[in-house]
Amino acid sequence: MPSVTALPAEAARAASDSWAPGRFEVEYLTPVGEVRTAALEEAWSAPFEHGLPVRRFAARKGQQHLSGLWWSATTGGHVGFESWLERDHVMLLDFDAAVTGIASQPFWLRWRDQAGAGISHVPDYFARRADGSAVVVDCRPVERRGPRDLAKFEATAQACARVGWEYRLVGAADAIVTLNVRWLAGYRHPRHHRRGTADALGQVFAVPAALMAGAAAAGDPIAVLPVLFHLLWCHELSADLSVPLHPGTLVSPGMVTT
Repeated sequence: MPSVTALPAEAARAASDSWAPGRFEVEYLTPVGEVRTAALEEAWSAPFEHGLPVRRFAARKGQQHLSGLWWSATTGGHVGFESWLERDHVMLLDFDAAVTGIASQPFWLRWRDQAGAGISHVPDYFARRADGSAVVVDCRPVERRGPRDLAKFEATAQACARVGWEYRLVGAADAIVTLNVRWLAGYRHPRHHRRGTADALGQVFAVPAALMAGAAAAGDPIAVLPVLFHLLWCHELSADLSVPLHPGTLVSPGMVTT
């Protein structure tokens, strides 16, 4: 596991007392379950995306939310969620071509308020991008954000800004985009990437064309469509997902892959 890299010396000195008001401390688990604790400014480059969740995803009789595991095409492993909302957002992270790693319940963030009271929070997700940048995500419906929760979210946003992470406090995602991505997610597994069919689809959609017409031009649609949806998931092909997918959806070349 890579060693923790510190920020410049002046930032590290400023974080020497991580439990003073305005200072933040993180506690996380390595991939083998070792507990690590450090001032945020000292641990900002730790590979949280590879760590274990710091809390269990427990199921109990009568609970009002659904816990589960999302198989991530990005990581090749499972990422936990504790609600349908979290499931939708981990799915969208998985679909994001810039994301290379995702972890749920990635760390405890601890700090003290101005009165000296200890406060802690576990964000829902940590995602690493290909350029090394990171995003921390909290999922909470707008109507369920009470004053204490909002104070924690604000403090988490401040902590993220301090070390250059993006912070997102998200509610319900766009309904149409979510439905479209959920459909494509059914074809996210690499088993749907059949090279010959994928090559044929790349040629057919080298010039934008209607989804079903292009699938028929590449072969038997029953065999071709799973590959087509997989290529849309992988961004090798692209379409406007802000409107419902339909037979006439215009499909275009996607991102260049190497």
